[in-house]
Amino acid sequence: MKLVLSEEEQFLKDTAKNFADERSPISHFRSLRDNNDPKLWDKDIWSEMVKLGWPGILIPEEFGGSNFGVTGIGVILQECAKTLTPSPLFATGVLGAYAITQFGNDDQKSNYLPKIVSGEITTALAIDETSHHEPSKTEMTAKKNDSNFILNGKKIFVIDGASADILIVLARTSGVIGDSTGLSLFILNSDTSGIETKKLDMADSRNYANISFNEVIIDESSLLGDLETAGETVESILDIGRIAMSAEMLGNAESAFEITLDYLKQRKQFGALIGSFQALQHRAAEMFCEIELTKSSVMAAMRAADENSNELQRLSSLSKTMAGETLHLVSNEAIQMHGGIGVTDEYDIGFFLKRARVAEQIFGSAKYHTERYANLSGF
Repeated sequence: MKLVLSEEEQFLKDTAKNFADERSPISHFRSLRDNNDPKLWDKDIWSEMVKLGWPGILIPEEFGGSNFGVTGIGVILQECAKTLTPSPLFATGVLGAYAITQFGNDDQKSNYLPKIVSGEITTALAIDETSHHEPSKTEMTAKKNDSNFILNGKKIFVIDGASADILIVLARTSGVIGDSTGLSLFILNSDTSGIETKKLDMADSRNYANISFNEVIIDESSLLGDLETAGETVESILDIGRIAMSAEMLGNAESAFEITLDYLKQRKQFGALIGSFQALQHRAAEMFCEIELTKSSVMAAMRAADENSNELQRLSSLSKTMAGETLHLVSNEAIQMHGGIGVTDEYDIGFFLKRARVAEQIFGSAKYHTERYANLSGF
């Protein structure tokens, strides 16, 4: 397993870095937040991402994608995260694209995948129902009625759920709460009768929603994958999502660290640059080491996904744990080293702390994945 980027992957990473720096600096994110943009991402910026082919990176060439792999989309998310670039790329280009590519039937692939590539639609994956990530505890029901299913229940904290055109929803078709069997995935339009979407105001000012389903009628062609196999299916989708989110969190940590280093080299106290204080140097060195370790774990997880390794599940949890703990550490230290100004809205560094606290919980916290890693390892 090579833990270095290929020439093509490095080119993609450099392209993403230039795009983020030039087209979506942190000031762009700040502007969307200050203007209370309903989507919290810019349509023009998204259109440029579409022209670059980013939503189609995990999609086969026969449907207009490039099939460039998880490493390809991961390095893009990593670079865009450095400027907190808001877009539906994670929810659509990772979660939606992977779910439909891997588990959709021929009609679903032909219908949805070209539209994802062209930017015609965006998607959202609706999984969680409580503040603690645990797909097996799904209560939402999908009851069979002749050739239809009737959905009832709710989903919370749906990433990009406030703007998505298409929803991929986990529901229980049999069994009891806590049972990983009896779960099925469905794909449907977000404007289907009986669906109510409520936009969430989260600390990191990104696009999330709570979605309720009241007697939502869909036909059996909306089933994504086989009936009652979603216990395993959704974990496969989530593992790819966790790896991609880990890459994004790594980018957040790298940028927060770089901003803090620059501040240490400029801020004077008692007539000396605070970067010359040995205690702060030690703390900066610790952050650097943790970021380097996280880079290795994220790269290993991306490679495992692209190589369909048997270690995929463990490395997915490892990368999410490492990225969560590192971003938590770096965002805390960044605020501490900036002093009081770090928590003021005038400085950008506070955005990374807010982003960290939300991202840590997406698809399982560090505690959740430490336990999962141990269980997968036989402990």
